[in-house]
Amino acid sequence: MMRPASVFLNLRSALQRLFGVSGWQSMLLWSIVAGLLGTLATELFRAALLAFEHLVLGPGEGLVAMAKHLPWWARIACPTLGGLVAGLLLVLAKRVAERSATSDYMEAIVLGDGRIPVAQTLARSASSLVSIGTGGSIGREGSMVQLAALASSLLGRVFRFPAERLRLLVACGAAAGLTAAYNAPIAGAFFVAEIVLGSIAMESVGPIIIASVVANVAMRALPGYQPPYRMPPFPEIHGTEVVLFCVLGVLLGFAAVGFLRALQGSRALFSRLPIALPWRLALGGLVMGAVSVPMPEVWGNGYSVVNSVLHTPWAWTLIAMVLLAKAVATMATAGSGAVGGVFTPALFFGCMIGALFGQGVQALWPAASSAPFAYAIVGMGAFLAGATQAPLMAILMIFEMTLSYQVMLPLMAASVIAYFVARSANAGSMYEITLHRNAQRDDQMRLRGLHMRDLVQPAETVVGPQADREAMSRLFLQYPVKYLYVVDADNRYLGVVPLSSLGTAPQETTASALLSQTIQPITAGTGLGEALQRFLDHLGERLPVIESAENPVLLGVVAKSALLATYVRLSEA
Repeated sequence: MMRPASVFLNLRSALQRLFGVSGWQSMLLWSIVAGLLGTLATELFRAALLAFEHLVLGPGEGLVAMAKHLPWWARIACPTLGGLVAGLLLVLAKRVAERSATSDYMEAIVLGDGRIPVAQTLARSASSLVSIGTGGSIGREGSMVQLAALASSLLGRVFRFPAERLRLLVACGAAAGLTAAYNAPIAGAFFVAEIVLGSIAMESVGPIIIASVVANVAMRALPGYQPPYRMPPFPEIHGTEVVLFCVLGVLLGFAAVGFLRALQGSRALFSRLPIALPWRLALGGLVMGAVSVPMPEVWGNGYSVVNSVLHTPWAWTLIAMVLLAKAVATMATAGSGAVGGVFTPALFFGCMIGALFGQGVQALWPAASSAPFAYAIVGMGAFLAGATQAPLMAILMIFEMTLSYQVMLPLMAASVIAYFVARSANAGSMYEITLHRNAQRDDQMRLRGLHMRDLVQPAETVVGPQADREAMSRLFLQYPVKYLYVVDADNRYLGVVPLSSLGTAPQETTASALLSQTIQPITAGTGLGEALQRFLDHLGERLPVIESAENPVLLGVVAKSALLATYVRLSEA
């Protein structure tokens, strides 16, 4: 008896032959299924997290509100014990890990074959749920997107998708998960396209957009749905005030650099501790819990704090203290190795720094500046652009959250400036796959800029015009070549002596008498493409390289093998 998957595969093939539907066109239909599965996975994790929070902490509206009702010792004990349990679950995840598969959906899409291991992913998601549910200062979007990608990976594996389409289906699931988490279908699609795929080709972006739209429609249809951020109406910005948002972009670019380097330093510090992984996570929870005793606002991903800052006036001193405490709590939680996203914390930091900047601007120019919440909204996008190195995604996300055209001008200016400031500082990105792609792009640009001067090797088979037959014979015997290069006293290239002409030459023959122009040299400034064409016309392994046609000084030789190896590296990059 045939299995349902086999029946479906046969039916799919028959329909494709009947209606002439290509595999890539059918991906649009599969992206709808990926969008629905991504929404389901995201909602299941959200419901499980809410149930776990209420089980451990009791009823309440958000982690910050729950933390405020806990005694001081419970604020310390809860994230500490949560970190310990989360660490034990991570140890379990390592033990069930598959050698040939990667649990990270980004690596599965870009570097792998789209296969995401089930047991390891579920164990890591359980660890993330415990960390977040006990107050960890990280975002829940990481596990939501991971589970949505896992659902699509399983779908593709059941129906035996080839590796290329399986990777695309996993990308659709990831975009659906991010869309369901943030109510931003366009930004969700461009997050995957800009950060994960590094391409906006319609063959890949089309299905991803469909999956994001389906996920957004499905999420809105669920009972009790509400977006994570409630954005106030954005005010109209006058032309001169855009300059202030540009200054904010510079500030947030440097702030993003500090955030990334602090995150890298925190992870390095915890990794050097001579204690097991569960105790490292417990230590991170202990630090975070201690910070939360005077500042319970550091609990969780910061949704409630951001919404409060956007809608109610906060004293600048309180914003500064919460910002500093949240930075310490986030570095302790994420640095210790807790599984979770730093996407939402990045929005938190951008909001708080923008609000501080807005209060400063309003204190100096009260009649010529907007309310601080406007700078906080723009700050969310600008900080995200600098930290993720994905300005287009950041701009689209804030635009979708506000649905206001007024925000676009200051948002675009601040985000692009923050992106270039952070990029010029070489601080990297929140996502390792972005670093990998940037390294590939830099290597590709370097290889494309190579000329023959960069590939020159010493020329060992060089003689002068007066070299006799015996001297030339010794060189031919010593080196397996077909030509000797002839240069004058100033090392200027004159031509070649072919091996074939030496055999019948008299004993007293010199190189000048056998000189041939059979081999035309390559100049040092010749590019890779032109040099490859020369080798296609030349059957030998080497070609001589001279400085220029006007100054034909022999610099050496370039080998066909070195040129082809460079092209292979260029194509792989």
